[in-house]
Amino acid sequence: MTQSKKAFIIAEAGVNHNGSIDLARKLVDAAISAGADAVKFQSFIASAIVTADASKAEYQIANTGSSESQLKMLQSLELSQQQQRELYEYCQSRGIQFLSTPFDSASLEFLTKNLGLKTIKIGSGELTNAPFLLEVAQCADKIILSTGMSTIDEVSEALGVIAFGMTTQKDIAPTRTSMTAAFESPQGKKAISERVTLLHCTTDYPTKPVDVNLNAMLTLGDKFNCQIGFSDHSVGVHLAVAAVAMGATIIEKHLTTSRALPGPDHQASLEPNEFKMLVSQIRELEDALGNGKKVPTEVEVQNKKIARRSIVAARQIKIGEVFTKDNIMIKRPGTGRSPIEYWSLLNTKATRDIAENEII
Repeated sequence: MTQSKKAFIIAEAGVNHNGSIDLARKLVDAAISAGADAVKFQSFIASAIVTADASKAEYQIANTGSSESQLKMLQSLELSQQQQRELYEYCQSRGIQFLSTPFDSASLEFLTKNLGLKTIKIGSGELTNAPFLLEVAQCADKIILSTGMSTIDEVSEALGVIAFGMTTQKDIAPTRTSMTAAFESPQGKKAISERVTLLHCTTDYPTKPVDVNLNAMLTLGDKFNCQIGFSDHSVGVHLAVAAVAMGATIIEKHLTTSRALPGPDHQASLEPNEFKMLVSQIRELEDALGNGKKVPTEVEVQNKKIARRSIVAARQIKIGEVFTKDNIMIKRPGTGRSPIEYWSLLNTKATRDIAENEII
């Protein structure tokens, strides 16, 4: 397997701005400095996506305490549409792609119609939110779908909804049967292959290496014949680099200005210097992967002359003398007759006088 394109690296700013537009800009700056291709935020109206008595995840409690509800926590992390527009324009002015994950219909409409985003990232929590998936599929040119917490059957169902939305007119009511048919149709398969990237991930912050299961990323690609990537919640950069070596076309990793900041995701994020190292190592890996053709480099062509061997005279050989295993041998440099010709040279006669150690 060869990597034909460079991996698309997303700096997941998420909610690590802590509700501050100034901190959000600093995250954009850090993503640019690190060499990321895009910086991604989250777009949501807290009251539209969570009930007042919804509990926090264990990692959220560990990082933010249990005194406030999930609703209160999310409300403190909301960015207004005006703030999101400011970030979008700031990203444009700085030359980095702005992305955001919507969690509700109003936020999706704002991102696609008001900001004109063509690519929409869907978080793992929305993988079974079929009505929302359909909305996204009907308005996005490309979809990046995280698959944390899911089974392969749930991914199939989600792709069925997306295939239906991408290939069917909006006035046609969906059914599970029609969505399955869309998924299995040539048009649906083409849409999934060309317009959807599945990100393997584990919804745990941070994820223990034993729970990462990178091979599942390959399973997704083989099963659904689509682009694959890795949304990495593990500690460090090495597993994301490994994912690129395995064929990931998109890498997503959380970015924070400091893991010491309060908030649900900072602890599972990379700081700016670490994110820069991630990008550097991925790009170095991609250079090392090469084009897959087994040919010597320019330097190797020169080194062949030194490191390889040639057939030489083991002693002085007179013209007409028969070559035998006693009067020829293999020595460096490799500028003469290749040793592969050793056996065909035996029992033939010298056409000239040859000095000891002279290349034949």
